[in-house]
Amino acid sequence: MKKLIIIGANYLQKPLVQKAAEMGLETHVFAWEDGAVAKEIADYFYPISILEKEQILAKAREIRPDGIVSIGSDIAMHTVNFISEKLNLVGNTLRCTEISTNKYKMRIALSNAGVSCPKFCSVKGDEKYNIQDFIYPLIVKPTDRSGSRGVTKIENSKPLETAIKKAQQESLSNEAIIEEFFYGKEYSVEMISFQGDHHYITVTEKVTTEAPYFVETEHHQPAPINIVIERKIINEVKNGLDALEIKNGASHSEVRVNDNGDVKIVEIAGRMGGELIGSDMVYYSTGYDFVKGVIEIALGEFNGVEKLISRFSGVYYVIPNPGKIINITDNSGKFPEIVKTEIIYNIGEEIDYIIDGAGKRPAVFVYFSEKSKFQVNPNEIVVFEVHNEDTI
Repeated sequence: MKKLIIIGANYLQKPLVQKAAEMGLETHVFAWEDGAVAKEIADYFYPISILEKEQILAKAREIRPDGIVSIGSDIAMHTVNFISEKLNLVGNTLRCTEISTNKYKMRIALSNAGVSCPKFCSVKGDEKYNIQDFIYPLIVKPTDRSGSRGVTKIENSKPLETAIKKAQQESLSNEAIIEEFFYGKEYSVEMISFQGDHHYITVTEKVTTEAPYFVETEHHQPAPINIVIERKIINEVKNGLDALEIKNGASHSEVRVNDNGDVKIVEIAGRMGGELIGSDMVYYSTGYDFVKGVIEIALGEFNGVEKLISRFSGVYYVIPNPGKIINITDNSGKFPEIVKTEIIYNIGEEIDYIIDGAGKRPAVFVYFSEKSKFQVNPNEIVVFEVHNEDTI
């Protein structure tokens, strides 16, 4: 029986553990025990933080795995690629990991390769920076966090220092990046690569809250774009993957397209899109088992991408009012289009303000439909009743 190491055990990694079991693999899962919902379905679970690369490596040498993998986590990719390189498993290089998980180094690599991106500079700690020739509005964000954590759009210089400090506080390295804002519709691009050959899967339409924080609220596949724009997006993303030296595994790229059809790379992650985008949406919209494909690549057994269907899928995030949860009602069973619901919070827990993506969304669900963009109010699907003293 082949052995697979999986880094991470939260709800994002659960589909990976389940799929590996379906494939007849022996699963060895490493994660901090708190929130490790995949612990119970793993063959072997090790309560070691995913940041403890050397500890995991020592155990991995004993396990002698056939592959190592993770999905939906930038932080986990440091450990995945560190161990894959040490044990000569399929993965990406440490240099690739460095430039694909740090937004400033990513911008440098993309710019050097001629891939389109806005003006940028980094700010670490209290060091000086120069943005005299930058045109507002600007985007300020941490260099090493995913999602919308610590991201702020500013229209003038007045809130700049506050935005920088906020981004640095969210950053693991106390570093922020400042970029010119590129107007346009935002999409994510799901691809999978093996030995440097990039295979396109689909484009996802993103829906976010308005400025300044851009918290993701919905995702829909396939994105409603014409074939000309789709080809431009695919070409630019493939160039970006080459620039970042991403040769193996899933990738999740974010791009913006303006009214003139110009495409700019927002960022590229050398891992699958989180929040059920890659693990569920792709399968329902295309028929391609993305999770299985990622595992196959980790084992060196990739068989290509075969799309069996062309339908519509999407994800909605439930973002209720803040407060202490006193009751949860799940109405998803009343809608045949809803195929999966993940309720992350429990009765008695506190829901914080979901301002900039730093806090977890309390629930998320996936739909599968014959029609584009299944329309529904997420807060009517999973209803959180909360007690908030501020409202009394």
